Amino acid sequence: MSGFRAAFVESFLGVFGNKELLGPLVIGIILYAFYFPLPFAQQVSHELPLVLVDQENSALTRRIARDLSATRQVEIVAEARSLAEAEELVRDRQADGILQLPNGLTRSLLTQAPPVNVGIWVNGTYVLRASNIGDAIAAVISGAAEEMLAPVAQELHLRRPVEVTLRPLFNTYEGFKDYIFPAVANIILQQTLLIGAAVFMGTRRESGEWRMPRDRLLGSWAAIALFGTLGELFYFGLIFWLQDVPRGGNIGAILLTVPIFAFAVTGLGLLIGSFVDKGYRAMHLIAPTSVPLFFLTGAVWPLQAMPNWLAILSHLSPATVAVHLFVRLNQMGASLAETSDSLAILIGQAVIYGGLAIWRIGLPTTTRASKPEANAAAEQINV
Repeated sequence: MSGFRAAFVESFLGVFGNKELLGPLVIGIILYAFYFPLPFAQQVSHELPLVLVDQENSALTRRIARDLSATRQVEIVAEARSLAEAEELVRDRQADGILQLPNGLTRSLLTQAPPVNVGIWVNGTYVLRASNIGDAIAAVISGAAEEMLAPVAQELHLRRPVEVTLRPLFNTYEGFKDYIFPAVANIILQQTLLIGAAVFMGTRRESGEWRMPRDRLLGSWAAIALFGTLGELFYFGLIFWLQDVPRGGNIGAILLTVPIFAFAVTGLGLLIGSFVDKGYRAMHLIAPTSVPLFFLTGAVWPLQAMPNWLAILSHLSPATVAVHLFVRLNQMGASLAETSDSLAILIGQAVIYGGLAIWRIGLPTTTRASKPEANAAAEQINV
């Protein structure tokens, strides 16, 4: 049996007998697949408490208040006589938002002059809830105005304003889970695979046998990368389907690019693991980086809006590239040509991180050093 094949089989099967490796490479991937989307299963919030300040008190504004109460998104819990009174209710946490219907609203909708703005104030602590309040109010006001004022506008020969219809393409529910989970999945997959590869190498270094012939290193690298590849296909296939995440599905491109991501992350993990003296220290080192790396993906704040040096630094993380690559392939059905920039960076990461790992860990394939000789070589380059 060749050194590559022997190391591949030994490393692959060894994961199932080592709880430090089984946790991140198998159990962690499965648990996070169901745990992370769970809080956002409903996609949108319901019965959001709202305070109404009706300064016009007309048939239209009363209709708006009644229609809002009938929606599932909003519940009018109180009516206030002034903004100051409404603000007190929000401060006391009796409501999450304020709706002000000003004087002249009916006339403004009919004539569009002078313009009158409807005031909406929301508690920004809960971003998704605030968004739902705004969406529900806009829909109700538009519907009530259309139904009640259209006959009057027709009698007065007023021209109907241009109607704009917005249709979401890739997040059809406009929910938080459909937006954030496809991006976070790449962080989950990277961090679990990165920890697994680093723990694998850290454990070998702890035993003094971390350097190995290059053919055996390539076998171990491929075995751990296989866990990453299977995990990614598990997410992009079964889990995205079970969670009903929008997917455009360039399946051929996914099958081609997923192993490249797995090899890039695994190569980086092996390199990191070669610098720790104990396997568990790799987890202590990598786990706290998850949140910063997520912010560096551009899913929360666009990379173009970050300082240039920070945007460039973010591309050292394979997950940053993976978000821009796999979201386009999975959710938007993009082609490889349309994602060639991200794919080129990912290939470069696999080559660079893998090459550095081979340079630091690998021994010439023809070398068959005895265990004392291997230990002596390890001691010479321990950092």
